[in-house]
Amino acid sequence: MKFLRLGPVGTEVPCVLDAGNTARDISSIIHDFTPETIPAIGELLADVDLSTLPVVEQDGARVAAPMTQPRNVYCIGLNYSDHAAEAGMDIPAEPILFNKSAATFCAPNAPILYSLKMTKLDWEVELGIVIGKRALNITKADALDHILGFTVVNDLSERAWQLERGGQWAKGKSFPNFCPTGPWIVTPDEVGDAAALPMWLDVNGERMQTGNTNTMIFDPATIVSYLSEFMVLEPGDLICTGTPPGVGAGMKPPKFLKIGDTVSLEIEGLGSQSQTVVALEGSLWT
Repeated sequence: MKFLRLGPVGTEVPCVLDAGNTARDISSIIHDFTPETIPAIGELLADVDLSTLPVVEQDGARVAAPMTQPRNVYCIGLNYSDHAAEAGMDIPAEPILFNKSAATFCAPNAPILYSLKMTKLDWEVELGIVIGKRALNITKADALDHILGFTVVNDLSERAWQLERGGQWAKGKSFPNFCPTGPWIVTPDEVGDAAALPMWLDVNGERMQTGNTNTMIFDPATIVSYLSEFMVLEPGDLICTGTPPGVGAGMKPPKFLKIGDTVSLEIEGLGSQSQTVVALEGSLWT
């Protein structure tokens, strides 16, 4: 299944795409995709004939984030062997974990907010994992049973704040709208092999990142099992699993985003995003 939400801010409609990619309104069954309702989604929709549900027009509709704000956003650093090589860093022996403020979570096409205090605003196309049910100390074999689905994430970063201001990476990862997510959450049965998905990212129409999840060092099941050793993963939690080569900071000379730039990205089977960089002052958060 593909889960999505359509409509203006505050009145988003939870939908499922049917076999013909028509959006069907499931609000009569589930009022919204939230951390509280996510565990019951599979059971509630198991016997539903989607063709009987109202159609929601997609053309011209605002595509919202595919769920409400998660409780937690976790990130895995240096999880692509070719990105580690690009950065000149050793392949990690264990997943490198850091946090990103959940307040960064936003719609897939929401504007990228540019503060005048930024100097090194960068992009990262990433596979996102959405947790479907509570997980603590689970095995790798059981991990997929705890995953609701997969999504597209742009893990935006301010590199100067992340790397030059001391402390942990969170300060360079946590500005508002630094986590565009969606358009869909796609269930594992429909994704197939999540460790074999092509992905790309363009800036102003120029290809910057071309990669595939088959170069991930730690696959999704390993990541979920590993994180559950140290913390409770809650329904709706988002895990950003790392990025392939081609980030601006890794280029020679480095390239960074500026006001007016457009970022487009896609992961095969999970949909695409497009964002424009806008000045923080006077911008609308959507």
